[in-house]
Amino acid sequence: MIKYYLLGMVFLNTLTIYSQEAKRNMSIKDFLSIPSVSNIQISPDGKSILYILTESNWKANKQINHVWQVDSNGKQTKQLTFGLGNDSEPLWSPNGKWIIFLSKRNADKGSQIYLMRSDGGESRQLTKHSTSVANLSWSTDSKKIFFIANDSMTDIEQHSKIDKNDVFPFEENYKQKHLWQVDLEANKKKITSGDYSILHYSFSNDGKKLVVHKSPNPLPDYSLLSEIWMMNEDGSNAIQLTDNKISEIANNRLFKTGARISPNNKTILFVAPVNDKLEEYYNNKLFQLNCSANSNIDLLIKDFPYEVSAAEWSSDGRRIFLVANMGSQSQLWEYQTSTKKLIQLTEGEHSIGQWTYNPRNDEHFLTIKTMENPGDIYSFKKGKFNQITHHHDSLSVKFNLPKQEVIKWTGSDGVSVEGLIYYPHNYNSDTKYPLVVQTHGGPRASEKYGMSLRYTTYVPVLTGLGYVVLQPNYRGSTGYGDEFLRGMVGGYFNESHLDVMAGVNLLIDKGIADADKMIKMGWSAGGHMTNKLITYTNRFKAASSGAGAVNWISMYSQSNVRNNRNEWFGGSPWQKNAPIEAYWNSSPLKDISNVETPTLVIVGENDPVVPMPQSVELFRALKSNNVPTHLYIAPREAHRWMELKHRLYKINVELEWFAKYALGKSYEWE
Repeated sequence: MIKYYLLGMVFLNTLTIYSQEAKRNMSIKDFLSIPSVSNIQISPDGKSILYILTESNWKANKQINHVWQVDSNGKQTKQLTFGLGNDSEPLWSPNGKWIIFLSKRNADKGSQIYLMRSDGGESRQLTKHSTSVANLSWSTDSKKIFFIANDSMTDIEQHSKIDKNDVFPFEENYKQKHLWQVDLEANKKKITSGDYSILHYSFSNDGKKLVVHKSPNPLPDYSLLSEIWMMNEDGSNAIQLTDNKISEIANNRLFKTGARISPNNKTILFVAPVNDKLEEYYNNKLFQLNCSANSNIDLLIKDFPYEVSAAEWSSDGRRIFLVANMGSQSQLWEYQTSTKKLIQLTEGEHSIGQWTYNPRNDEHFLTIKTMENPGDIYSFKKGKFNQITHHHDSLSVKFNLPKQEVIKWTGSDGVSVEGLIYYPHNYNSDTKYPLVVQTHGGPRASEKYGMSLRYTTYVPVLTGLGYVVLQPNYRGSTGYGDEFLRGMVGGYFNESHLDVMAGVNLLIDKGIADADKMIKMGWSAGGHMTNKLITYTNRFKAASSGAGAVNWISMYSQSNVRNNRNEWFGGSPWQKNAPIEAYWNSSPLKDISNVETPTLVIVGENDPVVPMPQSVELFRALKSNNVPTHLYIAPREAHRWMELKHRLYKINVELEWFAKYALGKSYEWE
């Protein structure tokens, strides 16, 4: 029997209680406990939605994903899965009788497929695959399920691991990823095999054709070498469609961005970060090619100033819907294939977090992010939004939230730059406030409208403590055109750090920021920028460098991702006549003797993207120059920290540091 409760009733009762209480500032644990919505999936009849709700479980010290269901009119919401296992990728069968999802429970070897009836009942485990399962799809007859999984270890490898005779060749001990199918009686069949990896796949509407992205191996750097292939459902008659050494899968964690087959099975649509000549390091663009070998690749929307995040065909193939990153916002657009007309469908001070299109009913389902709501599900049809879930409605009733607005300024070379500013709820224009400057990661990204739930930024907590927060979309950010994005080509810090400081100066000139109480923080590329700015200026009184690079030469070999480095610096540091000077001149370590700003250094012990040695180099350099510093290392954590207690510790230690060095105050740990 499925346990459930009506969210609407709970929501109304909750609002009644909150309305009787005074609003309060958001604590760290309040912030880290805000749930998030993802994985929107529409039932075949369009009447019901599956999604994942991620909630914080402090006793288990982690966030847990569960499958939820809501009527598409928003009238009834119920939770379908429970327990401490993390569930993901819920999916309706085409006949509407079944629901599948991924979960790792008990003695599962990684995530496995679980199956339940859509009309109720307990789920049962369908697969007991030897490796973790991902990327689920149904066959059109609802009798088979497709998935991607890494190949298994050989018997010799398994015995060697048990005997601890397990010396391994670095970056040669991977297992290829391949496509499988399983029927409802758990009979499995391998669809692809060979010395390559399937990174992504999708089916044609009739289920007869399959388009896949084949890569030499699953290592991140090799995604650039992936190519698009088409084959029959059973893997036969495979035809290579591209041979261009570009990544036809845009890197976007919010959207599925692999190739899509048109409804008539004649054309393939894909998004790639290249220009019309297929040259790398541009905003994501929309391309199409015919379903035949050696087909020409055509750029669909020329001179589009924004970044294409994801795209889908309409049911008749006459329209293509796309989500566009427009810098500080993201919106839904429509492209008409016959007239080549482009229409913006949504507008407003929000950004789209998740998006799913239902071609049968010509209806969009998406999460809309505002400062008051970090992403409930809405439907969008015929120009109208309708809110479906209400997981976040109580936030604006219970907490004091900051005012958010987009501001613009001019860079040192006259280029227009914008960013987001957040004001404390009781902001007084006659008062100057301590300023926290946060630079985003990527750097191919942008800050947008909406409450971000990133533990690396925690804006509502900062504004509750009386800080103004600035998030600049500096040179190199996406959504502002190719020239703006390519501002980092030829040198990472050409203008980007100057863009940040120009925004800071604007807030000082406007009397918003107190020039004597300024703080710099950031994670990943935001950490790179922190490291640069503390060597460029001593105007910041405190700083926190999270997983930031300090030495681009050593970073090239330490990181598992080297994409973009050659564009930034003009080649690799290992080639003949290597551009070592360009690498070194862009390395904050080169000017580390300039630093006077007390700086925290924070990193995950197992971070493969910006590995711990980068933070060690920074810490030891600061320490040797008598700059106040500490290096905090989170065990078990990679680039994105998962344990709630580690997230809480990070925020506490930063707030203590900021209070001490920027405000001259003590701080009580939460």
